[in-house]
Amino acid sequence: MPRTTGRFLDIRCDPHSGELLAYGGGLEAHSILQRAGFVAVVRLHETYHRAPAGLTEDDESRLATDAVGRLRAVAYHVDCDERFDTETRPARYPTLGASVAHLAERLREATDTAEAADVLTELTAPHDGILAGFEETLGALAEFFDGLGDASDPYTARRLRYLADEYVRVIRSDLAHTRERLADRHAPHPGRRACAEQVPDHDPERSAVCACPSPPRALPAPAPPPVGAARSRR
Repeated sequence: MPRTTGRFLDIRCDPHSGELLAYGGGLEAHSILQRAGFVAVVRLHETYHRAPAGLTEDDESRLATDAVGRLRAVAYHVDCDERFDTETRPARYPTLGASVAHLAERLREATDTAEAADVLTELTAPHDGILAGFEETLGALAEFFDGLGDASDPYTARRLRYLADEYVRVIRSDLAHTRERLADRHAPHPGRRACAEQVPDHDPERSAVCACPSPPRALPAPAPPPVGAARSRR
């Protein structure tokens, strides 16, 4: 049975269906598999990956071998059919998604509203912000489907334009308004401040590494009232 958790994966041709399948790993492994060319199959109780339909045996071998090398390059343990085994470890470069996710780290470190507004500007800038680029990409994908040729393609193109017009623009508008409010506010975050990593001479805790206050202690939850304590009103 395929191992489907942790940092273990199986990439093999199924002996019954003949399909090239990949089982196991988490979200990082799934991203690597899809960048190698696999197609995600999402079911209620499992997610696995298969090769795209219509590939030749040689194409499947190249796809699987590439995936094995990419996964092992980031320390995944991959069991695979012998013909997919490889010592190649392709270089891995930062993805666009990882660059965007870095904005979340900047927000977690922001100490005032100006810093948070700067991060939101990267999302909402009307000419070259992330959401503007996303909207343009959906439009380009719609144009691609317009000329693709199947009967359902014009519907897909209309659906993509609808997503851009009705969802992405609304999100961008709402976040732009949030950014403007933050830019006008000029306030430090009360729970965060830049740490100078210095302790004043008069501080009684001389072993401390900074003068930041201790985090507030959570108050214990109140005990439930005893049974029968509530009075009935007449």
